[in-house]
Amino acid sequence: MEYILKIFNSLIFRLTACVGLVLLISISVWAYFNLKYHKENTFNKTIAEADHLADTIKLGTHYAMMLNSKEDINEIITNIARQDRIKQIRIYNKQGEIKFSNIKQEINEKTNIKASACDICHKTEHPVEELDILKRIRVLTSPEEANLLGIISPINNEPSCSTGPCHFHPEDKKILGALDLVISMKDADKEILSHERQIINMAIFSFFSISGIISLFFLIYVIRPINRLIVWTERIGKGEYDLRPRLDKDGNDEIGQLADAIHYMGKRIQEKQYKLNRQKDEYQQLFEQVPCYITVLDKDMKLLKYNKAFTEHFNPRPGEYCYSVYKGRTEKCDMCPVARTFEDGKSHYSEETGISKDGSRSHWCAQASPIKNAQGEVVAVVEMCLDITLRKHLEERIRKTEEQYRVIFDNIPNPVFVLDSETLEILDYNESQRAVFGYDKHELLGKSFMDMFEQSDRESYANEIKTSNIINKIRYRTRDGHIRFINLRVSPSEYMEKKTLLVTASDITEKLIAEQQVIHAGKMTTLGEMATGIAHELNQPLTVIKTASSFLIRKLKRSEKIKDEILQTMTEEIDAHVIRASKIINHLREFGRKSSVIKEEVNVNEAIEKAIEMFVQQLRLREIRLHKNFDPDLPLVLADSNRLEQIFVNLLINARDAIEEKWEDKFVPDGSKEIDIRTEFINNEVKIIIADNGTGIPQNIKDRIFEPFFTTKKVGRGTGLGLSISYGIVQDYDGIINIETVENKGTKFIIRFPAVKDYS
Repeated sequence: MEYILKIFNSLIFRLTACVGLVLLISISVWAYFNLKYHKENTFNKTIAEADHLADTIKLGTHYAMMLNSKEDINEIITNIARQDRIKQIRIYNKQGEIKFSNIKQEINEKTNIKASACDICHKTEHPVEELDILKRIRVLTSPEEANLLGIISPINNEPSCSTGPCHFHPEDKKILGALDLVISMKDADKEILSHERQIINMAIFSFFSISGIISLFFLIYVIRPINRLIVWTERIGKGEYDLRPRLDKDGNDEIGQLADAIHYMGKRIQEKQYKLNRQKDEYQQLFEQVPCYITVLDKDMKLLKYNKAFTEHFNPRPGEYCYSVYKGRTEKCDMCPVARTFEDGKSHYSEETGISKDGSRSHWCAQASPIKNAQGEVVAVVEMCLDITLRKHLEERIRKTEEQYRVIFDNIPNPVFVLDSETLEILDYNESQRAVFGYDKHELLGKSFMDMFEQSDRESYANEIKTSNIINKIRYRTRDGHIRFINLRVSPSEYMEKKTLLVTASDITEKLIAEQQVIHAGKMTTLGEMATGIAHELNQPLTVIKTASSFLIRKLKRSEKIKDEILQTMTEEIDAHVIRASKIINHLREFGRKSSVIKEEVNVNEAIEKAIEMFVQQLRLREIRLHKNFDPDLPLVLADSNRLEQIFVNLLINARDAIEEKWEDKFVPDGSKEIDIRTEFINNEVKIIIADNGTGIPQNIKDRIFEPFFTTKKVGRGTGLGLSISYGIVQDYDGIINIETVENKGTKFIIRFPAVKDYS
């Protein structure tokens, strides 16, 4: 019984049964449709032969019917009916009478018009004139024959029948009668039966032969290799991985490929097992040698396993409680990460503090992770602890260092702001800003640094802060609304993981006041040096006015009448020279006032003309020629006109003194003393050149001429502030001043100012 069950459960039986069932169904379906097709084909062939025979009989009797020769028609039908296959031949007329038949007793008998032979066409009230051949046949049975086939063929009315001399048939009659032919299907039945036997025998033979071949194929090429593969797989399961060489060749088919795959699998399993064993040793070594404490704990917090570092540091014993080993406690910690991991099955982290074996305070971070069984239950927890005592000490030192730097930051004498590099939002600032800007602690946090400047200056200052490192002499507004001046130093930095700008401010308001006082003193000195020329300038209009007034007084004393033309001329001269004197005095007053540090658009040519106007009389007295060559389309610059005028006056004084020193106590040829002033626009810069043909400057002191109180003039002739002040003014307006000089030939001062950007 077990053997039979084993056979039924075997793969070859199942495969053979499955394939055999499919094959049986396939062959059966094939045989069924083959027989069906053969029967239909044989039956259709018999029908075609019967129809052909009926047409032959009608053609054979056609001539006799035309002659109305009944004897000939009967003789023809009788002779044809002698064939074995033909059982009955009848010719019916329109009324259903049998007019001709191979059976003499039936002649002139009248049949029922609804009889089986006639019912084919007379089913309806009006007989059907045309029918398909399949509708004109009928299958009959008889005691002698298995099957008989009857076919009805209509006899049509032809023109020769309706007009012939034999008898008259009206033309409107289309059907004159019918030919009923009954033949035997004995030969066709035999043929069908023979074919059925052949098909059935072939199907049985094919089923058993193919099933046997398939079974044999499965046995040789499937079952035997599979059994061998099963043996190899069992050997792999026992740890025998090297299955080469194979006992026989499996080929390159799927079974052979499966065998190769199993061999490869065994080899790979052997390699993986080797690596697994090696990794196991490595992980065990790592577990022991890793420089942190690793323990495995059960639900009672007892030590199941621990590594070498834990052993050396705490000297535990198996089964001890972790809280006793770590902290010397008698119960578990309140926020124990191991207990929380047992509760929710998730990893937990904590930082712990305890006393080590040497009595010092230790800090460590603990990470607890669950160990789960196949059902997902937490059976143990692995806890890894990393000593962070050194990190804690460093954090404390960093905290103290940050406090120290914060103290330094808050006590820097200059205001320091930390700004967002994009929005210029104030992120932090020190206490020193209170003395300069006047704001309380935290009052500016979150606000824009630009809020402390005038609305009209904010956009330009914001662009400069983002793009420049140094910004000098910018205006700001204190908390109480006063306008003051500062210099800014900008450095990129980082603050709270943000890109920031570190801005240091220096209040230069007092310094600017002092500079203005120095500059003003320089102006007063210049005016003092120009006193002679100015006195001459004022003396000329006063002389004209004195002469005119004396003339008028003398005429009035003598009671002499003054002509209207003379009186008009005298009064016009007095008025013109009063205006001239007033203009000179106003110019001196304007030049002598304190200058502003505010930048405005200035025409350099106009500032030079004002300086020359105040200085030209002195040059005339000293026979110094002044040559001017001004660019009429010169663009504007950002500066202060009064301060620019001071630069040009200082340079003209230097040029005058250099020329006077060169020709002192010497014969001066006519036209030898010259000063040349030229302006031009080159490379978006306004360029001013003031050249003289004086003594020049020695090369060894050329680099010192812009230093305060340094002068090359004789004692009592100069303060040493003129060029220094001029240099500072040029720097204030982002300009450059250079000097070119050749000793005993002359000096050339070259000044460049950036033109206004939107000038067109």
